[in-house]
Amino acid sequence: KTFMKDVCAKYGIPTAAHRSFTDPQEAKAYIAEQESLPIVIKADGLAAGKGVVVAATRREAEEAVDAMLVGRQFGEAGASVVVEDFLVGEEASFFVIVDANGNVAKLHSAQDHKQAYDGDRGPNTGGMGAYSPAPVVSAAVEAQVMSEVVAPLVRGLAAEGCPFQGVIFAGLMVSPEGRAKVLEFNVRFGDPECEVLMYRLQSDVLAMLLAACRGELDRDEAQLKV
Repeated sequence: KTFMKDVCAKYGIPTAAHRSFTDPQEAKAYIAEQESLPIVIKADGLAAGKGVVVAATRREAEEAVDAMLVGRQFGEAGASVVVEDFLVGEEASFFVIVDANGNVAKLHSAQDHKQAYDGDRGPNTGGMGAYSPAPVVSAAVEAQVMSEVVAPLVRGLAAEGCPFQGVIFAGLMVSPEGRAKVLEFNVRFGDPECEVLMYRLQSDVLAMLLAACRGELDRDEAQLKV
């Protein structure tokens, strides 16, 4: 997640303000300086979709920091944490396939039922069901994501000497005003989002992935059920 935040900052991709920490006392000192709550604590590495704590109080935030950095709740995945501003809005996922020549095929959006309890309450889970498309990802939001998120990411990775080919899964927060910011990037299909995307996909996903490997991806190749 720290790498993702650095890439976003360098290439102007919209995301929440943040700091990364390996020292729990430094993390807690930073939390104490923040004026607004909630605040978000993320394990830097992969934690099966459960490494994010939205802390409503500073005490909850400090407990999350201690659990990850001191208690090693997520092992090496939590050896570093990202502390970031809480973004107001509705969360959604957006998927594309990319080849090494910068061609991008859209797979569109999905949303999962992330929190454990009814009413969007409780701890985050790895996802408890999903649907696609995400109503919050309007045509205007999709256009913004393609131009302000996907395009600079693909160009930026190429400029860094590591042109990407494969699936990019952008976790987004869409504000009430209809502007998307990046919560995270994954280089895989999401689970359970993949299930609803595959149900909608009318194109041959294997052919698309092979085309991405060969640098021959058709930008308009992905055909989905409405």
